Amino acid sequence: MTPLIAVFDVGKTNAKLAVVDPALGQEIWSTRRANNVVQGPGGRELDVVAIEAWLLDSLRAAPERERIAVIVPIAHGAAAVLVDHAGEVLAAPDYEDPCFDAVSTEYEPLRDHYSLTFSPGLPQGLNLGRQLFYLQMRRPTLFQRAAHLLLYPQYWSWRLSGTMAAEVTSLGTHTDLWRPHEHTYSTLARKQGWARMMPPQHPANARLGRIRPGVAAATGLGADCEVACGIHDSNASYLRFLLDREREAFTVVSSGTWTIVMANRGDLRRLREDRDMLANVNAFGAPVATARYMGGREYESIAQSGDEPTVDAVIEVLSMGAIALPSFASAGPFSGRTGRLEGVDALHGTQRAALATLYSSLMTAVLIESLGAAGEIFVDGPLARNPLFARLLAACVPVGTVRTYAEGGGTRVAAHLAGLPSPAAGALQSVAPLRLPGLLEYQANWRHRLEER
Repeated sequence: MTPLIAVFDVGKTNAKLAVVDPALGQEIWSTRRANNVVQGPGGRELDVVAIEAWLLDSLRAAPERERIAVIVPIAHGAAAVLVDHAGEVLAAPDYEDPCFDAVSTEYEPLRDHYSLTFSPGLPQGLNLGRQLFYLQMRRPTLFQRAAHLLLYPQYWSWRLSGTMAAEVTSLGTHTDLWRPHEHTYSTLARKQGWARMMPPQHPANARLGRIRPGVAAATGLGADCEVACGIHDSNASYLRFLLDREREAFTVVSSGTWTIVMANRGDLRRLREDRDMLANVNAFGAPVATARYMGGREYESIAQSGDEPTVDAVIEVLSMGAIALPSFASAGPFSGRTGRLEGVDALHGTQRAALATLYSSLMTAVLIESLGAAGEIFVDGPLARNPLFARLLAACVPVGTVRTYAEGGGTRVAAHLAGLPSPAAGALQSVAPLRLPGLLEYQANWRHRLEER
């Protein structure tokens, strides 16, 4: 029997478990759950206990689980878990907890310069260093018990395998802890003692060992099932394109709770801290010019329903002059502005979805242009499944062919991360621009309104 891969993907909003068959080049089963936050001793926390219970139950329910040879953890950024010497979890902070803003005045002077970390100063706990500093200063008794600092994908690989590791894609995600050009921890991380709490580094596709006996007993997986080190979620999206195009200029639009634009071979000198631009670090350790905003949250705030947009609905929104102006969530290039909706009172569900899609296309085009991105533009994640987003984006960007990945396009990167033979690259679908009457004028007015605010 050919081996299967279990991909465990913990986003900020949802967690998903998928079983992937690399021989077939497709996902054969999946399940997901909505994530919650809970109150812990250090503040609001990620509900790692409930997520783990769901994961074990889901693995037991997975079809042909006895064929699962490797589990690959993938998780969102700006998250880490503190663990004591005995392996007890002390804190799993939620980066959206406003309590972290209370230490900003003390914390800011300690950060390495932006030109060294390419990590912009962000609100709440979006800089992982601010979370750690808050716990160190405001919850010293709890923090002093901590022996290990595990980045979120590697927390899950430890829970499954019993082996602790660190990995660069999560270290380089606006943490303030990493200097990507020097491939070393920041001065802040070393002076505060956090670097000493980090386990040894491993590549994202390294196998850390077999699953714990308790995991095997709880799930029915074979005792020889192994666990990969794991990777930051947006970097997993980016990696599927990087595997074939490392030397090419291209742009990835990775979507989910966040819409993250990553420009391969992009110029880091274009990055602006005040626009929430940063350098992510790819699976091979190289910095990647990045811009982002909280696109999934903003889309939901505008659409307010699960309706799908239609071309007719977009035309109606354009003719009515309904407009959405940022920002409807924290962070992003227009952070600090209050989102505004105008002319939306008469819009029904499909039209609200059209407005949200139009807004997402305009915002994403701004990010792409801010990076000076060249080459093809690949849309991945939920926005690739939106029937109109990619077509509107193609009409709104001045250069670059927009393409989407077929469903199950993550199979190849899953195989790479699992250390198994990779299937052939899936077919990419070129997108025809949706050139509607009045669209370019609407875009020009939208940008003019941004400059006025």
